[in-house]
Amino acid sequence: MKLKNFIQLLLLATVIMFTAPSCVKEGPIGLSGADGTNGLNGTDGKDGSVTCLACHSGNNMAQKAAEFATSAHSSGAIAVDYAGGRAGCARCHSHEGFVQFITLGINDLPVTNPSAWECSTCHGIHKTFEGKDYALRINAPVVPVVAANGTMDLKGSSNLCATCHQSRSAEPGTASPGANFTMTVRTYPHYSAQSNVLFGNGFAEIPGSVAYPTKGTADHFTKAGGSCVGCHMGTFAAKQGGHSYIPSLKACNDCHGGTPSTNYNYGGIQTDTQAKLTQLRDKLLALGVITKTTVDGVDTYAPKAGSVPMVQAQAVFNYFGIKYDRSLGVHNPKYVKALLVNTLEALNK
Repeated sequence: MKLKNFIQLLLLATVIMFTAPSCVKEGPIGLSGADGTNGLNGTDGKDGSVTCLACHSGNNMAQKAAEFATSAHSSGAIAVDYAGGRAGCARCHSHEGFVQFITLGINDLPVTNPSAWECSTCHGIHKTFEGKDYALRINAPVVPVVAANGTMDLKGSSNLCATCHQSRSAEPGTASPGANFTMTVRTYPHYSAQSNVLFGNGFAEIPGSVAYPTKGTADHFTKAGGSCVGCHMGTFAAKQGGHSYIPSLKACNDCHGGTPSTNYNYGGIQTDTQAKLTQLRDKLLALGVITKTTVDGVDTYAPKAGSVPMVQAQAVFNYFGIKYDRSLGVHNPKYVKALLVNTLEALNK
């Protein structure tokens, strides 16, 4: 570089250094007039661990585990050993089958090593991580196994129960309309069709003197505190409620009011239902459409395979469906009474 050019560049740099503002010097006050001081502190957010601890604190989880240990869903000895691995049954009779059905929609594959239900059977991955997030795998209305029964909405978390506790067979008149019906030893809804009783559908609604209530109007379905969860998962006390799923007598008394009951036989509904069930059983035995087997003093009844008049097949279906509901009418007193009275009337004609 020529000396002349170098001197010119040096002079230019000197001028810029003394005339340009310093890069560390504060500039003028902004248009708002603020002097740049710190503002007020914002509101602190919630501790992220608090939401998790609402469920996952040691005492809370230990309590639920202890309650669940008393539930048939925990041991599942009969259900899992008998049907947990069978195609078509595993979806409700094993943890693996249920998760497979809910997440993938697969219902007909067997499970090699089935296990009983656990927390993650009903509770899947969290969605919102808020206190109200119970992360149930399903709470949408249930599309029944029996298409003729139509969609059943037992409201929110009770739909999780109804996913399994529903009929697996259509009532004879719907399944095979005609004068006669060919029965098998499995001519009944299933062993746990409680949601059908509660919702009021899926049984053989034989015409008679007692009107059938509108579907979805049962007291234990519409009133506050009712539903599967309200009755079976009330505050755990006296080894009932909570995750034991044993109906909470305290929840019953809180809802019904008046003098506290020591059993579930409100208004004698269970006594009346049992009496009518016994009448129906004896009538079916006399007609020869069910069988009786006694082992070690215990009587067991089952449908008798063969072709029978339609009304008799429907009566068999209703008898075993109500019997295996196991509430003796409590789930839906009006519907159960109509079924039993009208069925008995039809057989006695």
